[in-house]
Amino acid sequence: MSRRLFTAGRLAKLLHTGVIGGIVLAALAYPTTVIAGRALQAGADAIEGMPSQLAIVPPPQTSYLYASDGRTLITSFYEEYRRYTSLADTSPWIQEAIVAAEDARFYQHHGVDLHGTIRAFVANNQAGQVSQGASTLTMQYVRNAERDAAATPQAAVNATERSAGRKLREMKLAVELEKRMTKAQILEGYLNVAYFGHRAYGIFAAAQIYFSTSPARLTLSQAAMLAGLVQAPTAYDPGGRNQTAARQRRDYVIDRMAQLGYVTAEQAAAAKGAPLALHLYNPPNDCTSVNRKHIDWGFFCDEFKAWWMTQAQFGANPLQRLDKLRTGGYAIVSTLDPKIQASALRHVNEQTGGVGNRFAVGSVFMEPGTGRIKAMAVNRIYSLNQSHNPLSSDPQKRRHNVRATYPRTVNMLLGGGPDAGYQAGSTFKYFVLLAALEKGYPLSTTIYAPERLMTRFSASGPGSCGGRWCPQNASGSDTGPQTIWSGWGKSVNTFWVQLEERVGPASAVHMAERLGLTWHNGVDRRLATRFPNDWGSFTLGTAQTTPLEMAAAYATVAADGWFCRPLAAQSIVGPDGQSVPVKPDCTRAVSQAVARGAVDAMRCTTGYGAARGSCGGWSTAPRAYATVGRPFAGKTGTTDDNRSAWFIGFTPQLIGAAFVADPDNPLDVAGGGRHDWPMTVIPATIHDAMRGKPVLGFTPPPSSVVNGGSH
Repeated sequence: MSRRLFTAGRLAKLLHTGVIGGIVLAALAYPTTVIAGRALQAGADAIEGMPSQLAIVPPPQTSYLYASDGRTLITSFYEEYRRYTSLADTSPWIQEAIVAAEDARFYQHHGVDLHGTIRAFVANNQAGQVSQGASTLTMQYVRNAERDAAATPQAAVNATERSAGRKLREMKLAVELEKRMTKAQILEGYLNVAYFGHRAYGIFAAAQIYFSTSPARLTLSQAAMLAGLVQAPTAYDPGGRNQTAARQRRDYVIDRMAQLGYVTAEQAAAAKGAPLALHLYNPPNDCTSVNRKHIDWGFFCDEFKAWWMTQAQFGANPLQRLDKLRTGGYAIVSTLDPKIQASALRHVNEQTGGVGNRFAVGSVFMEPGTGRIKAMAVNRIYSLNQSHNPLSSDPQKRRHNVRATYPRTVNMLLGGGPDAGYQAGSTFKYFVLLAALEKGYPLSTTIYAPERLMTRFSASGPGSCGGRWCPQNASGSDTGPQTIWSGWGKSVNTFWVQLEERVGPASAVHMAERLGLTWHNGVDRRLATRFPNDWGSFTLGTAQTTPLEMAAAYATVAADGWFCRPLAAQSIVGPDGQSVPVKPDCTRAVSQAVARGAVDAMRCTTGYGAARGSCGGWSTAPRAYATVGRPFAGKTGTTDDNRSAWFIGFTPQLIGAAFVADPDNPLDVAGGGRHDWPMTVIPATIHDAMRGKPVLGFTPPPSSVVNGGSH
């Protein structure tokens, strides 16, 4: 008897008696010449100490982010592009093709194929190297499942290493697995973990990436090509230079299907005559690869990610939550309204001329009472690649060849330079307004507003007089007695500084914090936490903020006093079909009476007019109400030296906040001739968004807020 027949016979005996010896596994991976006689006994002994239960965890799955219509895809998030698909939702062709290509005796064996093992053993023995494997579909499923269940990178490596020990473990787990799972369940699991190349993990991804179709619609030719990839995705890649190899591999699979009786000779011939007919699809991943037609959606996507990473139900810390987004297989319907987004961007670009303008107009639109973010538009392209941007507009940066943040950037709606935010000017008078109304100062409160005011706050430099901070009005015509209505509508600086002195700057600072503002630089944090009562310039908007923060803060009065944190998702469904609760995070921040009083004053800015008082004859945005064509309130804001300009406006259903600034050069004059850009964008967009919606009005404030007691 030859050595080859003796060895094969001994192997068969071992397998028939239930012992999967170490020598068998070693022979599959190494030439038999390196096997010592003791390996057989050592392998048999090792089996007894191995686990017999496979820990099957759900494989990583892709999460999808949709617009508010639930159909328009914004982007997807994944580490491995994959979506679990039941066997019932796959074409019978792919089920039969994968069996023909990888394990023709799948339905006959019980996890380990005796015939295939002997064949591979003999072939490897003759070749003196690994020429054939003996992994069944069940064993391959075990290998992939262990990889997906790995808690560390090293565990993942161990799950797929080429070693006799790993093969032993794989065989034992495969045998045990077939005792508790049906063939259909194993095949379904395998089809969802197999790697098909081109970042396609599982049959759903493979069908979509190679043919832009679903697993259920795969043809015989398509299924055979995909099944042929599993053995060597790179070698048979039809999307590269290997189309001949891919076709040959596909035809081999079709021939095997014919031999196994899955297809007729005629069907096989027709399928082999069909072209590969690829329709490659590159699935987007993360915010920088949203649809090129809607690259502006990247700014909202970025905010969505920031929101997601604050949600405790997805992990103990931001990194765990981000990992959950990339592996959890969620279907997320966001709050982004494509129509409002398109309108906002159109109006932004009409004012700025598009992405090539160094001045950025950034806008945010939100739903009062829920915090749902409806749009985030800016005249920029969301992109990490800024290598082709022009040089910065800041002379010092230009000298060092620093690139500008336009047209491509990722942070325009947060801020430019070292700080995340922009000074918001007179829009901060809002926090003094609410603090005053809460303390009982009525809308009829009258204060004489001089052209220039010496305050109690210490100061030095251009804005000081006699060692004190001395703010002044924008126009000499503001001089005279003003009420809260007229002082707001005309934005009279010296009126609001005096009112701030009466209520205390700390009250205004704390009101801003109650309404969601955070402090974006060290100077603002120090003043807010250590010296809030000395922050006299707070009412004139010297702190840095973002349009998202300001929209949420102003939305409080539009919602009758309810502050809602910005919300980027309206529904989330997990891979198991179960909904993840998504609720607005709202708290009562100010009383209904205070909110309604504030709105009555804010009607003065837009030309709509107050319900309970006089606006003083003119305002800073008199055309805004006429543009919107329905009840509309708001506030303008311009910083010192016109470095930025703002407008915030709202109806009961929608609020918008916008700024204009040069993010690269904080000293650049953005206001002046451009100050009306934000106050054009917001009313025009809200007019478009409200078309066809019911006209809702503002409820006038009670008499106690209008006249109140004396102070």
